[in-house]
Amino acid sequence: MAYWLFKTEPDTFSIDTLCVQQRSCWEGVRNYQARNMMRDEIHVGDLVLIYHSSCKNVGVAGIAEVVREAYPDHFAFDAASEFYDPKSTPENPRWVMVDVAFVRKMQRTIPLAEMKTMPELAQMPLVKRGNRLSIMPVTEAQWLAILARELG
Repeated sequence: MAYWLFKTEPDTFSIDTLCVQQRSCWEGVRNYQARNMMRDEIHVGDLVLIYHSSCKNVGVAGIAEVVREAYPDHFAFDAASEFYDPKSTPENPRWVMVDVAFVRKMQRTIPLAEMKTMPELAQMPLVKRGNRLSIMPVTEAQWLAILARELG
């Protein structure tokens, strides 16, 4: 089992959305490095920190579990989709997605500002300047440090 952090804008898709749906595809990843992680490294049973970005309360908001490994992101084939990519076809898909299932909401959102003060997270890509990846690996030690902060 591995640990991951998936970023999402809660106005589009949030931990609350996942709570209602219980299971969802994680579509729309359009970065090759993140795509490669989804395709080659993310597996069923891996756990995911759902991270809300571009919002008032930026931070880790919940936990999900990967329940389906990478498969073609069919939104890339749909000209009406915001994730359409004319160079991606069903015969030669350029983009993939995974399915995640709701595990739980955090008792409180763990803010990015707080995470930046934690020595245990100093090497985490999320807290380093300029990191724009929507998917990133999390070590077990980082995972446990974040969960330990949940109760404040």
